[in-house]
Amino acid sequence: MSKLFSPVTIKSIQFKNRIVVSPMCQYSSIDGFATDWHLVHLGSRAVGGAGLIITEATAVSPEARISPEDLGIWQDEHLEKLLQITTFISEQGSVPGVQLAHAGRKASTAVPWKGRAEVPPSEGGWQTVAPSAIPFSDTYPKPEALDEAGIEKIIFDFTAAAKRALQAGFKVIEIHAAHGYLVHQFLSPLSNHRNDEYGGSFENRIRLLLRIIEGIHTVWPADLPVFTRISATDWVEGGWNPEESVQLVHILKEKGVDLIDVSSGGLAINQQIPVGPAYQLPFASRIKRETGILTGTVGLITNATQAETILVNGDADMVIMAREILRNPYFPLEAARDLKDGVAWPVQYERAKW
Repeated sequence: MSKLFSPVTIKSIQFKNRIVVSPMCQYSSIDGFATDWHLVHLGSRAVGGAGLIITEATAVSPEARISPEDLGIWQDEHLEKLLQITTFISEQGSVPGVQLAHAGRKASTAVPWKGRAEVPPSEGGWQTVAPSAIPFSDTYPKPEALDEAGIEKIIFDFTAAAKRALQAGFKVIEIHAAHGYLVHQFLSPLSNHRNDEYGGSFENRIRLLLRIIEGIHTVWPADLPVFTRISATDWVEGGWNPEESVQLVHILKEKGVDLIDVSSGGLAINQQIPVGPAYQLPFASRIKRETGILTGTVGLITNATQAETILVNGDADMVIMAREILRNPYFPLEAARDLKDGVAWPVQYERAKW
C-alpha cells in the first residue's frame, strides 16, 4: 500500500488515508447558517474518498466573519444543518473537521467575486477589531484595537464554538492562526503594535493563541484531535518568520496541539511569495524535523506522485489539498488508481472503478 493511502491515527481518531480537504471559503451562508451548498460541497469530497474533510473558516461570532456570507458556529441554531453534514461525511468513512476562525481586521469585506472591498455597517457590515488599529490595506476597514474585555470575549467565543462543534458531530478542531486573520495578527509584529501583555515580545504576541487553546481544551474531549493552522512566514522583512514558527510549535506541542497545518503569508499586502509546486513544503518539513510534531502541508499539490513523494520522504504526515480537490472532488479515488491501491469505492460508483 502507498503511504498516501495508509491509515494514520491521531488520538482516538483513525483517518483512512493522508488526504485532507483544506478549508475553502464558499461565501454561501446567510447569517452564518450552512446550506445545501455546503452539504453537497463537503459531502462530495467525502464520497470522493478524502480521509479528513475540514469546513471552511467558520466564524466564532458574527463580527468574526470575513464577509457577511461566511459560515458560522456562534449560535445553537447553526447546529442542525452542520450535524446533517457531519453525519453524511462520517457515513462515507471520512472524518469531519471544523476550522474555527476570527477574521479580525480582514473582516466586513465583500465576497471575492464582488471585489473584496469594505462592507460598511449601512450595508450589513460591522466595526472590525484587531490587536492594533492598523488596517490591512487602504481598501479594508480600519479596525479598533481590542481592549481587555474584547480579548476575553474572543477567548470565550472560541471556547463556546468548540463546544458547539462537538455537539455538531465534528471530530477534529483546527484553530485558524494563519493568513493574516486575527490570531495571526497578534503573532506578527507587523500588525501587533501593542505595549501590554499581548504585544511586544514573542511570549506576549503568542499569548492569545495559547489562551484560546487552553479554553478549547476545557470543553473539547481529550481523545479528539486539535490542529492549528499557521503561516510559517509573512514573506516580509521584519514580520513573523520560520524561526518563530518553530519556537511557537514547540510550545503548541506542549499545550496539546496534535498537528500543525503549515501554510504561509496573508498578513501583509506587500508580501512577496515565490509560488510554485509544493512551495510551502520546506516549512512543514522543518517544523516536523525540529519539533517532532505531526505536520500537514498545503500549497499547489496537484497529483498523486507528488503527494506520495512528500510522505515517503518524511516531509509531512498529511497532504492538505485545496484547488486540486476543488477542481476534482474525486481526486483521492483517481490517486488510488494511479498508485495501484485497491481502496474501496462507494458501491454506487463501483462500475466506474475500472
